[in-house]
Amino acid sequence: MLQTLKPRIRYTCGASLASLALGAAALPTAAVADVVTAQAEVSAQAQAAVLAAQAQGAALVAGRVTDENGAALPGARVLLRELGVEATTNFQGEFVLPAGTGGALTVEVEYLGSPTLTQPIDVAPAGRTPVDLVLSRGAPGEIVVTGSIVSGTARALNQQRQADNLTNIVSADDIGRFPDPNIAEALQRVPGIGVERDQGEGRYINIRGAPAEFTSVSVDGITLTSPDPGTRAIDLDTIPSDIVANLEISKTLLPWQEADSIAGAVNVVTRSPFDARGFRFSGMAGASYNQFGGGDRRASAFVSNVFGPERQFGALLSGSYSRTDRRVDNLESAWDIIDTPEGGEVFGVTENLFKDYDTRRERIAATGALEFRPAPEHRLFLRGSYARFEDDEYRNRLGILWTEGVLQPGATDATATFRNTRIEKQFRHRVQVNEIYTVTGGAEHDLGQARLDWNLGYTRSDQTYPNRNEILWRSSLRPTLSYDYADPDQPFISLFRSGEHLQEDRYAFRENTFRQNDTRNNEWSMAANLELPTNIGGADVSWRVGGRYRSRDVTADEERFRDRRASAAPTAPLSDFLSGTVSDNYDYLLGRKVSPRRAATYFEAARPQSERRMPQSITADYEASEDILGLYGSARLDLGATDIVAGLRMERTEFAGAAPTFNETTGAIGEARADSRYTSWFPNLTVRHAFTPDLIGRFALSRGINRPNFVELVPRVVENTESATVRVTSGNPALRPTMSNNADIGIEYYVRPLGVISANAFYKDLADYRYTLTRAGTYVGQPALLTRPENAPDGRIYGFELNWQQQFGFLPGLLSGFGIFANYTWTDSKIELAQPYAGRSVFPLPGQSRHMWNLSLFYERGPFNARVAYTKRSDYLDEINADDGRFDLYWEGRGQLDFTSSLQLSPNVGLFLEAKNLTNTPGVRYFGDRNRVYEYEKFGYNLFGGVRVNF
Repeated sequence: MLQTLKPRIRYTCGASLASLALGAAALPTAAVADVVTAQAEVSAQAQAAVLAAQAQGAALVAGRVTDENGAALPGARVLLRELGVEATTNFQGEFVLPAGTGGALTVEVEYLGSPTLTQPIDVAPAGRTPVDLVLSRGAPGEIVVTGSIVSGTARALNQQRQADNLTNIVSADDIGRFPDPNIAEALQRVPGIGVERDQGEGRYINIRGAPAEFTSVSVDGITLTSPDPGTRAIDLDTIPSDIVANLEISKTLLPWQEADSIAGAVNVVTRSPFDARGFRFSGMAGASYNQFGGGDRRASAFVSNVFGPERQFGALLSGSYSRTDRRVDNLESAWDIIDTPEGGEVFGVTENLFKDYDTRRERIAATGALEFRPAPEHRLFLRGSYARFEDDEYRNRLGILWTEGVLQPGATDATATFRNTRIEKQFRHRVQVNEIYTVTGGAEHDLGQARLDWNLGYTRSDQTYPNRNEILWRSSLRPTLSYDYADPDQPFISLFRSGEHLQEDRYAFRENTFRQNDTRNNEWSMAANLELPTNIGGADVSWRVGGRYRSRDVTADEERFRDRRASAAPTAPLSDFLSGTVSDNYDYLLGRKVSPRRAATYFEAARPQSERRMPQSITADYEASEDILGLYGSARLDLGATDIVAGLRMERTEFAGAAPTFNETTGAIGEARADSRYTSWFPNLTVRHAFTPDLIGRFALSRGINRPNFVELVPRVVENTESATVRVTSGNPALRPTMSNNADIGIEYYVRPLGVISANAFYKDLADYRYTLTRAGTYVGQPALLTRPENAPDGRIYGFELNWQQQFGFLPGLLSGFGIFANYTWTDSKIELAQPYAGRSVFPLPGQSRHMWNLSLFYERGPFNARVAYTKRSDYLDEINADDGRFDLYWEGRGQLDFTSSLQLSPNVGLFLEAKNLTNTPGVRYFGDRNRVYEYEKFGYNLFGGVRVNF
């Protein structure tokens, strides 16, 4: 048994930089910014031995571990029994080990989910001896690493077990067994990760209760820039999940990781041509049925090959396309404290908006890779990725403006009657396009007894609103209406009984508005790392130094026009704009829908004539640049069962930003500028201790940073005078970055034949957390509500995670196909402001749910597998109301039930079925109390089926 062997010298294969760069899951250290050099379980003595042997032409064993289908097995422990040395395979299943003087040796391969392989080999006395190791099927009742669910779990757990830092891996096999079309939704299955949704689809993630901006996201180690001009958080719904080989989530940092990951770092790993040693093709296509109408169409494929006389060249191309047509019903209710005729106060609804959406969401993505291995000591690569997300949306909206009328006596917190209310009808056509590009090239070189790697990268994110066109009509009827919120989700509104909103001839043109936004966020980067293994006083120490330079530029341009002149009114009445399609919103009959074709004709003619350019067209623009130089030094100490990584990172940040100013009186346009420079230090200590090969403990002390969003730093002032109250939003050039001192501790037990039981606790001490505060003041001599970001001096996030995954292979017969996947996360947080507002100075962090959990039961036997999964997060704060805590805005916790199954018809062809949101769970936001619902939205369930092929 492995447990009885003498202590091993550990060595993680560094044989393929291309595999490290293009498949960063090749190594167990997950989601690192410098992923091309990420290594775990490195023994300085063993690595020095390999490099020295290589330099001198001595004996080496260089091999690859695969399953019976030829699929690489990453994270496998490969041991030479007689010499007591071991290696961990990279993502291509590769390893290299020093073999002394060669001769007859015994190699062992240990891989969770498969029986241990023992194989004699004959090693040449000099040079590399190639070895191909195939894990074959086990005895009856043992798990075979060829099934889709089991295979994905095995790949993930083997890599997690070998990692130095706390890491979660989600393999492509696991992603494919959940109905998760984009990266955000795939990540919701990971312990400690919650999803923020838009119209039912995951967009942003919250790791361990932290805001979305606290997580960095990279593709193949290249840090992404955000398409959204208002945040650093990445819109993960832009990236489809079917271009992914692995998702790596690093919850504790190592010295060579970039520090802007307070909550964690997510690395999206694309495929490599060296994942297999020959031609590969894989494809998927399918279509869906949606409960509320419309449908999905998705297809993806990739092709790769290695070629050349020694198969030293590799090429890969992958592509993905999806289109979702969906109808969404939405009801919004704005609340406030309203004075009653009797002299009291009640909670009252000020406005209702009934929104009927017809949306088309389209995703296109591609990846490409070229790799060259001219010699075992040199690896070169060039890779790129592209993702495009287009949201084309038509919205019919009916509005009731209650407070433009007069409140009648007898109002309560749930019921009211208003005389002289206002009714509006609006149509909007909005198109949003997000694009994300990455390109990177680099190499790894073994230089005698040192290893050098370097890379150059470019990433760009664009967000464009080609049009955001609206036309608004108002009814001349001013009826007396009532509401009753006994059911806060679908309240009674008397309008839908009396029907004044259906009198189309009473509507007249009110205004048109046109908006266009263009944002570009691009970054160049370069990185280099040098590693030198040594032995000091009998202890194996691996020294590592390196750095990365990043230079980013951001430009945001917005145009806003509004026209209320009589000349802007269409020549035709509202009825001529309407189609024969009825607009329904739950049980509310909104009337006929506006014809998109007829509206487009009006917009095309009216837009060039729209004269009033709003001030925001100028003052909402900004540009910014940010240069970050990061340097680090670290040492890794190998003490047998205990590995210690200690290091120090320095990051120098230089920021400059500018925004236009506009004087409405004179029309003069100026410019306001701001800049800042600061240096931050990030000490790091990470300890991994193997009590046994399957019982792993980890402890980490680290420091992280979250720099302010660009829009918060630039001296930008945007005035909004849509109502009688002047609202002004401004940046704060004096804003400081948020710093976090982090402590993590955890224990993991890897269950044979395949599973894990783990517990992890964390604490993050925050300084200068950013929050947005709105308060009363003056602007240009007028009373105004001023909104500005500020720093809170103190804050904290803490909690724990529990995780259990297991395939019940120990059960007899058919029962051995069952398994479980379950995790639970508890978090708490608070921020303490420098001064109280409305009697409060302590708040929870926005985005933090106290409870998050996943429960999945699966079955896999022969060619059939199925999985039922439920994911849930509890309520969380969305926005803070500084004036009145009763109007803090919350998202209600949401649970979702999903089901997937597949049937393999042959080794190359399989069918699959996915069912998503079977419970038709709504998305709900509310003000302070669940009875004061602000937004209620339903998306329906979705059934998706198709075929997969693999060659």
